[in-house]
Amino acid sequence: MNEPLAERVRPKTLEDYISQHHLVGKEGSLTHQIRRGTIPSLILWGPPGTGKTTLAQIIAQESKRPFYTLSAISSGVKDVREVIEKAKAGGNLFTTRNPILFIDEIHRFSKAQQDSLLGAVEKGWITLIGATTENPSFEVIPALLSRCQVYILNPFGKEDLEMLLKRALEEDHILREKTIDLKETEALLRLSGGDARKLLNIFELLVTSEPADTIVITDELVLSKVQKNTVLYDKTGEQHYDIISAFIKSIRGSDPQGAVYWLARMIEGGEDVKFIARRLLILASEDIGLANPTALVIANSTFQAVTTIGYPEARILLSECAIYLATSPKSNSSYMAIGDAQAAVKEHGDLPVPLDLRNAPTKLMKDLGYGKDYKYAHDYQNNFIDAEFLPDSLKGTVFYSPGDNSRENSIKDFLTRRWKGKYEY
Repeated sequence: MNEPLAERVRPKTLEDYISQHHLVGKEGSLTHQIRRGTIPSLILWGPPGTGKTTLAQIIAQESKRPFYTLSAISSGVKDVREVIEKAKAGGNLFTTRNPILFIDEIHRFSKAQQDSLLGAVEKGWITLIGATTENPSFEVIPALLSRCQVYILNPFGKEDLEMLLKRALEEDHILREKTIDLKETEALLRLSGGDARKLLNIFELLVTSEPADTIVITDELVLSKVQKNTVLYDKTGEQHYDIISAFIKSIRGSDPQGAVYWLARMIEGGEDVKFIARRLLILASEDIGLANPTALVIANSTFQAVTTIGYPEARILLSECAIYLATSPKSNSSYMAIGDAQAAVKEHGDLPVPLDLRNAPTKLMKDLGYGKDYKYAHDYQNNFIDAEFLPDSLKGTVFYSPGDNSRENSIKDFLTRRWKGKYEY
């Protein structure tokens, strides 16, 4: 069997594991749990080639647990139940070292498939480790997500990738038979996009395509051997973030031409429709907001629709939404308001709620003055009462300042008439 380089040099121990120091470094959040063997069910979230599968295997080995694995692409509910039965039969419920069930691409599991895991996770028959490239908040059902810790894996940095190449040259028995000079690595690292597996695959392609036993790796050689169309759009690398940034900034800048162009780049590159639609949802609130609240409704409808129909038709809906948002009036007032309010919370701490605003469900609370003197706005003219709704030390503080657009100008007039100069906008 011709095992690929990425598999041949896959780390077997925690000491050999490269990158993700925030998780498995000396002070990493997972390191002590692995050493103690008290592993919670967890979700490993990160781009392809960041070591999710490897880390799961190392966790099982270091904690001396049975290791079962399923792929969400090819496994169904029946497969899940069969593995759970094996785990129950082979596990020891009187220790913390219950078997590990690793599910690759868990975001591809349906709700029914994820539901089938709940009982086993809750009762401790298995410790679940799921790997996903998608945001688990959107792709993992809440009941399962609440029973798991989520750990984020980052793309490999330049130093990590260089270390990976060095280790491959030193440890792989096939590469050691050749004389390989890494004269230039910029193109090799750039094309990998922070994906360790992709880096090793490209590197192996270069080495095996050269007939000589002495090989000099240069940027020119890399670019000549790697097909250009394979890197037109790297969904997990730097270009991925650059293009989505250009897309968002085009819409924020009210340019539908730029928005549609960068959208087309993502569509042609095979970008996930839900990723694009989620970014449009965020933008509708952050950059348009109260200048046109309908934008959020449109973006949310687009998200639901493209999730249902997928490509190729989803491109039309995304285009319509992007153009609508680009040509809409803009305001970031609500975005700024919550940011300022959060800053005030961090600065002033837990300020007491004024007595008249407190809830009073019991007689004792009423006797203590909770809710006393509260005036019900609907009992007054225009459904308004000039009362204080902030803690004493924040009286008069302005968090929300209406933006300069037709809709928020009317909001400003409304607030000015009601509050008669109490707040300066």
